[in-house]
Amino acid sequence: MFSYSFGSESLNSQLDALGITAVYQQNLDKAVAHAKDLAANGLLPFARQMHDGPDAAPITEAAKRITESCDDLIVLGTGGSSLGAQAAIALARFNKGPVRIHTPDSLCPFEMDLLFKELDTARTHVLAISKSGTTAETLAQLLACRAWLEAGDHAANLGDHFTFVTEPGERPLRTYGEKLGSPILDHPTDVGGRFSVLTNVGMLPVAVSGLSVEDFRKGAEEVCDQFMNDPATATAVVGAALTHTLEQEKGVTQVLVMPYAESLRAFTRWHGQLWAESLGKDGLGTTPIRAVGPVDQHSQLQLFLDGPNDKFCTFITIPSFGKGPRIDAEEAKAYGLDYMANRTIGDTVTCQSRATQETLRKKDRTVREIVIDSLSEENLGGLFVSFMLETVLTAHLMGVDAFDQPAVEEGKILTRQYLSELPE
Repeated sequence: MFSYSFGSESLNSQLDALGITAVYQQNLDKAVAHAKDLAANGLLPFARQMHDGPDAAPITEAAKRITESCDDLIVLGTGGSSLGAQAAIALARFNKGPVRIHTPDSLCPFEMDLLFKELDTARTHVLAISKSGTTAETLAQLLACRAWLEAGDHAANLGDHFTFVTEPGERPLRTYGEKLGSPILDHPTDVGGRFSVLTNVGMLPVAVSGLSVEDFRKGAEEVCDQFMNDPATATAVVGAALTHTLEQEKGVTQVLVMPYAESLRAFTRWHGQLWAESLGKDGLGTTPIRAVGPVDQHSQLQLFLDGPNDKFCTFITIPSFGKGPRIDAEEAKAYGLDYMANRTIGDTVTCQSRATQETLRKKDRTVREIVIDSLSEENLGGLFVSFMLETVLTAHLMGVDAFDQPAVEEGKILTRQYLSELPE
C-alpha cells in the first residue's frame, strides 16, 4: 500500500526544533478523538463504498452497456462530478481500452466545437453527472450534445446515447433523462460531489476504462481499516494535526502536493478542489498548490525554496530505481555525462525527488513523503480516501464544516440572471 515519512530526522525532533511539539500533540489528540468518533459511527458515507456494495452490480451493468454501444464516451460534469474520475482513469492512460473517454469539465465553446468535429455521433455515448441536477455548465453541455446527436440523425434512438447520474427527486437533469428514457443511476444523497470519487460518480468511468472498481474500493477499505484500528499513526490523522499546527504556529498558509508520476497529475487537481472547497471558510483555510515532479522543479521550485516559508510540502513517490529506458553507458560517457551512464529514467527521477526533498528540508521547509509501492488501483483508492479523511479532520480542527460551500452560491445565481437577460 503506502507509507509516509518526514526525512532522516524523526517528526518529533523536527517539531522540537520548531518549538511546536506541545501544540501538535494537542491537535493530534483532538484528531485521534474525532477519528475514533467517526470510526464508532462506521466512518463517513464517502468511506463506506464497499467493493461488494449494493451499487457494484449497477455500475458493472451500466459500464457494459456503454462499452458495447460506443467507441467514445463524453463525461459531462464539473468539479467533483469529474475531477475524481479524471484522477482515477489516468491510471489507464496508456492502456488501449475499448472506449476513449473525454472529460470536458471546463465549459469552453472552442473545445466543445473541436470535440464534436472529432467524434462520430453514431458511436458516441454521453454520461451526464450532477448531484444537484442543476449544474449550469453540465446542463448547457448536455443540451449541446443532444443537438449534435440529433443532427447526426439519431433522434429515433436518442435515449440510447445517454446515461445519467443524479440524486433522486425532481431536478432538471433527472427529468431530462426520464423524458429521453435513458438509464439513470442515483447519486448518493449523503455524499457530496468532491467526496464522491469512490461512488458511482467516479467508479462508472473507471469501469468503462477497463480498470477495476473492486480494486479501487479494496484499497480504500484497507486504509479505512488502519484508520479505525490505529488512528494515531494513520497518515490522515498525522497530516491533519501537522497541517493545523503549522498554520496556527508557523504561519503556513499553503499546502503543496507534488507527485513524482505523470499519471498522478490529475490527482493534484482533484485534491486542489477537495482541500480548497472544504476548508476555505469564515476567513480560514490554506491554499492548495499543485505541482508534478520533476517538471515543476523547473518552474515552481525556486519559489518553494527561496520564497516565503509558508508551505507544508507533501511529495508522493513510487520506487522507480531500474525502471524505464536505460541510458547507454558508452553514449553517455562520449558526451561527458558519466553520471548518467547505464542509469535508467527511473534512477534519474528517484534521485531528483530525493534531492528536492533534502534541499527543501535544508531550507527548513516541512516535508512529508508518501511512498506508494506501485501505481495501482488499490494504492490510488487508498490515497483517495486518506486525503479525504485528512481533509475532514483538518476541517474539524479548524472548526469549519467540510461539506458545504456557501460562498459560491451567489455567483451561480448571478450567472443564471445574466443569461436570462441576454436577448434570444
